[in-house]
Amino acid sequence: MSLAGSIAIAGVHEHETRWAPDKTELQIMAESARGALADCGLGLGDVDGLFAASMSMGAMGTVSLSEYLNIKPRYLDGTNIGGSSFVAHVNHAAAAIHAGLCEVALVLYGSTAASNALAIGTGMGGGGRDPNGAFIGPYGMTTVGSYALVAQRHMHLYGTRSEQLAEISVAMRKHASLNPNAKMRKPISVDDVLESRMISDPLHLLDCCIISDGGGAVVVTSLERARDLAKAPVVLLGCGEAVAHQEIGSPDLLTLAAKQSGEHAFGMAGVSHDDVDFCTIYDSFTITVLATLENLGFCKPGEGGDFVSGGRIALGGALPVNPDGGGLSNNHPGMRGIFLVIEATRQLRGECGERQVQGASLGLAHGTGGTIGALHSGATLILGRD
Repeated sequence: MSLAGSIAIAGVHEHETRWAPDKTELQIMAESARGALADCGLGLGDVDGLFAASMSMGAMGTVSLSEYLNIKPRYLDGTNIGGSSFVAHVNHAAAAIHAGLCEVALVLYGSTAASNALAIGTGMGGGGRDPNGAFIGPYGMTTVGSYALVAQRHMHLYGTRSEQLAEISVAMRKHASLNPNAKMRKPISVDDVLESRMISDPLHLLDCCIISDGGGAVVVTSLERARDLAKAPVVLLGCGEAVAHQEIGSPDLLTLAAKQSGEHAFGMAGVSHDDVDFCTIYDSFTITVLATLENLGFCKPGEGGDFVSGGRIALGGALPVNPDGGGLSNNHPGMRGIFLVIEATRQLRGECGERQVQGASLGLAHGTGGTIGALHSGATLILGRD
């Protein structure tokens, strides 16, 4: 039996907090776990697979989390490949369930990045932990600086304009204005983005994601079991993972891990890009969205600027992206991949109210972890209604 089409997302929960100085990340995870399990009518006693990562979890993180939740799962996965980790966790959970290693997998994330004043993205790792950092750290490279280099390269090769990047921010804020839990809900214009202060040329403040607290949970099980639970299952049709790096000193700034992971996911699902009704894409910066759409194959290299313009990726457009408002306006508690899965699931269930993509039956979720232009991971899911 193929993995594709046999595994489902049965329950999801996005923690409502964006500012939680009175909570720990474990507390946010536990509350999210309760919410996702209640969403599908299961309890902690049903969980036999635990998948988690966070900004602070170490090697024993899932073990400590098991104790905190008072469960003894028979399968543990603490894979941490940055912000894409939780998209990859769904893939890993599907493989474990398919292999008979567990039956009900719980994927968790929690963070108090904002209330702990964590300065995300302001620096690169040094040479001690990351060999890659030894080559770029001494020159003052920051995370936003690396993304700015990617944007500059795209502009140089293809004539992409700041106004086109700004359209991405405007679309995300439009979606956030329809999301009662979003952190930034006041509508903005292209001019607002261009007039916001420059952070790293050509990226302005409003080209950059926000920082918030938050967390979430996803329950994965077999499609057969999910059909007997409280909510309509969302079926995993295709998945892929990849890594991109500087290739021993010969980097291609514009080829992302999404190219490899997306090709694998589409191949497994047996669908075309025209079949996809919406995307949830990691939006650490506006250039992340543009470059990811190109690498996933929704448009050709160099066509991303035109592709994201004219309302195409806004609700009502040909390919709505991040109907929840994304990391640019909804929430971004350090690692954002789990929210891509949660929003895609809710959209396919038709639960999103004013921000619902009408008639959505097939969605793509793609997470990016690390830093494009330097060293990063990619994980892609193609999800559909049962």
